[in-house]
Amino acid sequence: MKRRFLALLLAGALLGGCSGVEVEHYSDQQPRLDLPTFFDGPVEAWGIFEDRSGEVIKRFHVDITSRREGEQLILDERFLYSDGTRQRRVWTLTPDGEGRWRGRADDVLGEAQGEIAGNALRWRYQLNLPVDDTTYVVEFDDWMYLMDEDTLINRSSMRKFGVELGQVTLFFRRAPAERRP
Repeated sequence: MKRRFLALLLAGALLGGCSGVEVEHYSDQQPRLDLPTFFDGPVEAWGIFEDRSGEVIKRFHVDITSRREGEQLILDERFLYSDGTRQRRVWTLTPDGEGRWRGRADDVLGEAQGEIAGNALRWRYQLNLPVDDTTYVVEFDDWMYLMDEDTLINRSSMRKFGVELGQVTLFFRRAPAERRP
């Protein structure tokens, strides 16, 4: 009886770990997210990185400029961290069918995969993350939600070997209309 209970408990935990919300769940949500429209013009973002205990380890600000090259969307992100360090990441995003995007950046392994439905984007990728003198490969699972035409919220889970290392929270804000092209 005890073994049976433990087996059922383990099976439930494993199944629960596999379940989750799919991006299609948000297909009826408004406003609808259109990446090229949201990133048409300057965008600023503010964020934090929390470790798995919930302690804020870093705060940061990001200036984002974009441009179109054919059907590709190029996002040039310039980070300034609370410790004074700077970083740059340039994403090249390519549409990959209805509601799907692929992305590349120098510190991303392979291609990022994105799915959009309604106001939500789920973006998954592996990133080379430098920490002190070592670079770690970590997995990101980003969920972005368009709140209104100028505000996008991003919540990311960062994992290594399936273990959550921390969370990243970002708030994106489009520049006022008079500063857009």
